Amino acid sequence: MSGRGDSNSRPLRPERSALTGLRYAPKYLQSKNSLLQVELQSSSRKNCKFDLIFINYSKYMETWKKNLFILWIALFFSATGLSAVVPFLPLFIRELGVTNLAETSRWSGYVFSAPFLVSFFIIPIWGSLGDKYGQKLMTLRAVLGLAIALLLMALSQNVVQLFIFRILQGALSGFYPAALALAVSTSPKERTGYALGVILSASTSGNVVGPLFGGVLSQLFGFRNVFVIVGIIIFICALLILFYLKEEKNTEDKNETAYSVMDNWKYVFSTKQILLAGILILMSSFAVSLLAPIFVLYVETFKIEPSSLPLITGILYSILGLFATISSLLFGKKIDEKGYKKNLILSSAIIGLMFLLHFYVYQIYYLIPIRILLGFGFGFLTPVLFTALSKKVVLHRKAGVMGIGSSFQILGNMVGPVSSGFIGAMFGVRYSFILAGIIFLFITIISLKFVKE
Repeated sequence: MSGRGDSNSRPLRPERSALTGLRYAPKYLQSKNSLLQVELQSSSRKNCKFDLIFINYSKYMETWKKNLFILWIALFFSATGLSAVVPFLPLFIRELGVTNLAETSRWSGYVFSAPFLVSFFIIPIWGSLGDKYGQKLMTLRAVLGLAIALLLMALSQNVVQLFIFRILQGALSGFYPAALALAVSTSPKERTGYALGVILSASTSGNVVGPLFGGVLSQLFGFRNVFVIVGIIIFICALLILFYLKEEKNTEDKNETAYSVMDNWKYVFSTKQILLAGILILMSSFAVSLLAPIFVLYVETFKIEPSSLPLITGILYSILGLFATISSLLFGKKIDEKGYKKNLILSSAIIGLMFLLHFYVYQIYYLIPIRILLGFGFGFLTPVLFTALSKKVVLHRKAGVMGIGSSFQILGNMVGPVSSGFIGAMFGVRYSFILAGIIFLFITIISLKFVKE
């Protein structure tokens, strides 16, 4: 659009003609978030031309939403595959020859912790490399690494080999933190909470389908073949990312400085609210990972038929995943609108109380409403925690700091299962739920007193 002056009229002022042009633009392009450029071409005072150019507005918006869609599909199938095998690792460990309950609990803790022994140190390095070479490359590397590790697990002949292949998974993989970094770095800053909610909904949706999928497949084909099927599915996800995900350089907050892993760690420890968010991520992941290795053993205490154990465990996992998905979709946008402090207090309180109730329940049917409420709490806990982290960080070092946030999460995932293995071996599997509930209620108290928007 343009405005012109001639010899008989007063020349148009640039600011006036720009506003005039905006009157005829669609309303959504008149918002403060529109990317506009005014180009002035002037040959004389008597002849001025004004062009309003919308720089890649639709293209920009289309790209970040398309990337979210591709990431959602890939993460959904990856989460489905992982949740088809990980909840049943204690049963696979038994199949490999460890039959004593205390030893099964202890080895389950080791095997669950194994990937995090390596990834705690290597994820920040992947994050810094992502800042330098692009998040798509890191995401692709993580998915391919996960597929390779799962296929190798299918070849395990004893529990030690399974432990080694899980360590390899930690070294090669890290899809979830890579997906988080890619979503944050390519999404508009004001939509960070929404983007993280979408990523979480993919993971939780996969966790709805995966346990049932794994329970059925393990009964039909055995645990070993489930690893092969899942590895193939995740390899297909890698192809989807390779050919369809497009990463564009986001020029907002542009800074050419390259930050090392140590620079990012120093930055986190020098910023109180970022460090606090990292500590809360550590505490929550520790509490959750306390229960992952022993949940199927906990379900076994209800005296159900051994042949039904994988299916019933899968159903209970799926109930949590289903309502976590619903919660993340319903409340994901609320994080950006109402702030993360209130959501963090509410979600951590719900989760803490529901974990405590697990200790006192001895009828399997009473677990259904408890798992439903637990799912609602989990649905917005993770995006709230990572939103609290990411909103304090400038764009050009977000991937590196998000990688460190994932390291806090990984540290909890590393220590939690080992602790759970010893607690289960010494006191019984139910006492892990007491500790997890207390930790989440402690998170509620810390959020009330110290978290600032």
